[in-house]
Amino acid sequence: MLQNTLAEAGYPERVLVACSGGPDSLALAAVAAYFARRGHVDGRPVTVGAVVVDHQLQPGSADVAARTAETLRDLGLDPVQIRTVDVASTGFGPEAAARDARHAALEAAAREWEAGAILLGHTLDDQAEQVLLGLARGSGTRSLAGMRPARGKLLRPFLGLRRVDTLEICRAEELDPWHDPSNADPAFARSRTRVEVMPVLEEKLGPGVAESLARTAAILQLDADYLEDVANSTYESLAERDGPDTSLPEAALTELAPAIRFRVIAKAAAGVGGQQPSFQRLLAAEALLRRKGSAGPVELPGGVSVYRLSLAELQDRERAQGLSGTEGVPREAARCGKLVFRLHKPSRK
Repeated sequence: MLQNTLAEAGYPERVLVACSGGPDSLALAAVAAYFARRGHVDGRPVTVGAVVVDHQLQPGSADVAARTAETLRDLGLDPVQIRTVDVASTGFGPEAAARDARHAALEAAAREWEAGAILLGHTLDDQAEQVLLGLARGSGTRSLAGMRPARGKLLRPFLGLRRVDTLEICRAEELDPWHDPSNADPAFARSRTRVEVMPVLEEKLGPGVAESLARTAAILQLDADYLEDVANSTYESLAERDGPDTSLPEAALTELAPAIRFRVIAKAAAGVGGQQPSFQRLLAAEALLRRKGSAGPVELPGGVSVYRLSLAELQDRERAQGLSGTEGVPREAARCGKLVFRLHKPSRK
C-alpha cells in the first residue's frame, strides 16, 4: 500500500511520517522505516523522517511525544521532530481545532525539510466512521466522500487497511503503541461512533459494514470530483466581479441543474471571503431567484450577504445616472437580474 501510494505521488525523495505513537501511525512508521533502511522505493531514492505533534491537551503529553520520538529514531527514521502546538478554539469543536493545529505543524515541518509528502495513518475504520458522522450531520456528497487517499502533500496509504491490522503490525514489530484515552471518551462524537455505534452495526447488520461504508466513500469521491469540476468551470464562466463584490446572472443560474446551482452559489460566497454555507442557508439564497423584484439580503456564514437585484431595478439605476438606489443594496450596471454577494467586514472601533 505504501509503495503504491508513493509511486502515485511521483516518488517523493523526502517523506515525513506523522506519528502520534498510536497503533495506526506507529505501524505506518514501521512500514516506512523498511523503505528508509533500503533507501529507495522501486529504485527511486527516498529518505524518511517523522514528526510527532504534541497537542498539550492531556497530562503527560510531552512524555508520550518524547517516547514516540525515541521509538521512531530506533526504527531508523531521520530526522525526527517533536512539534508542540497550542490548540486554539475555531468555533468548529475541539477535534477540528486540534486537526487544524496538527496540519499546520506538519506542513511547517514539511516546508522546512523540503519534504514532498506527509504520511498519515488513517485506516479503513477511520473512513467508515467519517462517513457515518457525515450521515448523522446530514452532509452532502463532499462530506460523505470521506478522507482522500491523497490531498496535496497529505497521503493516506492505509485507508484500505483495518485497525486490527495495524495492531498486528505493531505486535510483529514488537512495538508498544500508545492508546489515546480520548478515543474511548464518550464526550466526542467520533469516539462514540467508534466504541458504541460501529460494534452495534456490525452485530445487527453483519460483518462488512465498515468495508461497505468505506466503499461508499470511494464511489462518492468520483461523483464529488466530477461535480466539483463542473461547478468550478461554471462558476468561473458566470461570475462577474465588481470590486469586492461578485454577482451571478439569474437567468443562467436558473438554467443550471440544482446540484450545480447550489455549488456555484456556495463558491460565490467563498469567493468574496465567506465560509461554506449550510444546506439551509443555500436554500435561502437560492430562493431569492424566485422572488419578484429586488430582494434580500440573505445572510451566509462568514459575514456574507446575498441580494437579488431585478432587471427592472438595474435598468432604473442606469436611467437614474448616479442617483442612489435602495439603501444597503449594491449598485450595479448589468443587462439581466442577478444575485450579488458582498462581504460585510466588521467595523473598526
